[in-house]
Amino acid sequence: MAKRFAEHNGLNLTQVNNEIMEKWMKDDIFHRSIDEREGCPQFVFFEGPPSANGHPGIHHVLGRSLKDTFNRYKTMQGFQVKRKAGWDTHGLPVELGVEKELGITKADIDNKESDKYISTEDYNKKCRENVMKFTAEWRELTERMGYFVDLDNPYITYDNKYIETLWYLLKKFYEKGLLYKGYTIQPYSPAAGTGLSSHELNQPGCYRDVKDTTCTALFKMKNPKAEMTEWGTPYFMAWTTTPWTLAANSALCVGPKIDYVALQTYNPYTAEKITVVMAEARVAAYFDTAAEITDGGEMPEFKKGEKFLPYRVVGRYKGTDLVGMEYEQLLPMIKPMGDAFKVIPGDYVTTEDGAGIVHIAPNFGADDAFVANKAGICPIVLIDKKGNERPVVDLQGKYFVLEDLDAEFVNKYTT
Repeated sequence: MAKRFAEHNGLNLTQVNNEIMEKWMKDDIFHRSIDEREGCPQFVFFEGPPSANGHPGIHHVLGRSLKDTFNRYKTMQGFQVKRKAGWDTHGLPVELGVEKELGITKADIDNKESDKYISTEDYNKKCRENVMKFTAEWRELTERMGYFVDLDNPYITYDNKYIETLWYLLKKFYEKGLLYKGYTIQPYSPAAGTGLSSHELNQPGCYRDVKDTTCTALFKMKNPKAEMTEWGTPYFMAWTTTPWTLAANSALCVGPKIDYVALQTYNPYTAEKITVVMAEARVAAYFDTAAEITDGGEMPEFKKGEKFLPYRVVGRYKGTDLVGMEYEQLLPMIKPMGDAFKVIPGDYVTTEDGAGIVHIAPNFGADDAFVANKAGICPIVLIDKKGNERPVVDLQGKYFVLEDLDAEFVNKYTT
């Protein structure tokens, strides 16, 4: 007689799940699925390790379900699939959790003058304890969702065996000539004294809305077009939310398809005659459009402090028409070590705010670094007494003093 399937009058997924899990545990299905395929081709799986110092969430269930699908599929194809779990124990969140629990900061570690002194050894020990804080919760989730992975023999990223393995692999990459020296833009925490990963930047409380000072700067042109020279000094107008990076400016970026205009007007602070180039879509953000001179008449006089700032459009361009034009360094304190102070293209430039021209400081933004490098524009850098390249500010955001810099660099590249 054919075997009958169990008949259910109602669907109770929790009950079904518990019954299946009980059978899997009783029959040791996970280990048998590996042991019974000894000698078969292997499909190797090392789990991208979660951090055990935080609670598991629903997103972990989704991710692990996808991983488990592939591992079970390869098992059904006849592969021996050893699934090794892991724990990610490196990273700033572990340290911050310990410091919050102990009520200390980085400045208290190995600082015997501090009232909250803690030795490096005790600090590391506490971090090791904290990082494995929720392993029981992770095991419970893993087993309840039926995720097949070896939690009894995990790899742990703080273990010397794991660390030495990575150094071994890096050595092999080096020997094969696959490593090269380059620069990327990384967020940095002065308080923690370390760079920050994208994961750490997404931690709760990392971002908050603040009010900050912005700046619209005028960059004096070196090779203006003819119509830009008929009224005062010609400038490019650029807006920035980080005025402290202006000392590191080495390029201006325009959107290739954006419409730009040259305006004859006055400097509202000095009443000096000037011609400025900016995005046409942003004119209304800086000028009262009722003040535009459109009839070809004379430009009215302007006195410093007046609110009615007249202007007249004398040229129209696409961003591509401005690429390659040069300007004078805004803050001539540090000379560049390569090509600089040119207009370059960038597809990420918008006309949603600012003047439609972006101030580029390659050391202080990933987009800035990308477009500058693509255009062959160098960053403004310093050389310290150890011979290392540094941006114009140190890791606490302070400008360097000459005494901290290489003497030859100071003589050759500072003004």
